[in-house]
Amino acid sequence: MSLDLKALVRTIPDYPKKGILFRDITTLIEHPQGFKESVEQIARQYRGRGITHVAGIEARGFIFGAGVAIALSVGFIPVRKKGKLPGETIGQNYALEYGVDTIEIHADVLNEKHVVLLVDDLIATGGTAIAAVGLLRRTGATVKGAAFVIDLPEIGGAAKLAAEGVEVSALMAFEGH
Repeated sequence: MSLDLKALVRTIPDYPKKGILFRDITTLIEHPQGFKESVEQIARQYRGRGITHVAGIEARGFIFGAGVAIALSVGFIPVRKKGKLPGETIGQNYALEYGVDTIEIHADVLNEKHVVLLVDDLIATGGTAIAAVGLLRRTGATVKGAAFVIDLPEIGGAAKLAAEGVEVSALMAFEGH
């Protein structure tokens, strides 16, 4: 019997503002079998494809990305907000609705010998994921794909990421914003 992972994601209307349907993955990760199954489904898609590292985007991408890295027996790279990593870092700016933000990784973690899978909980506009791919590619590493638990297809981020030459997968899609 297969578990309905989509049914484990709670929808909270009008959060964080009116008109938004917030897709809350905490109910999925609080369910032991649902969490395990979601991590395994992502890992299954990339097993045997030469992945050397999983990169997870702060913060919920750490939850799923670390699990996928363990399932694939590879290293985990935290993609953090600016100023959160010790040591030498490289960063990538990306546009926000009102301004610019920066994500970083350690400067010495990847090179042209590495093959990376990017993982996050959700893709909406794609801005952070596209910035993360650009950052990972600057190291010389190959980005094999980007995997998400949830895609919001109407917002178009997965299509933008695919247009950057990245294989995109998601365990489920929700219509609406």
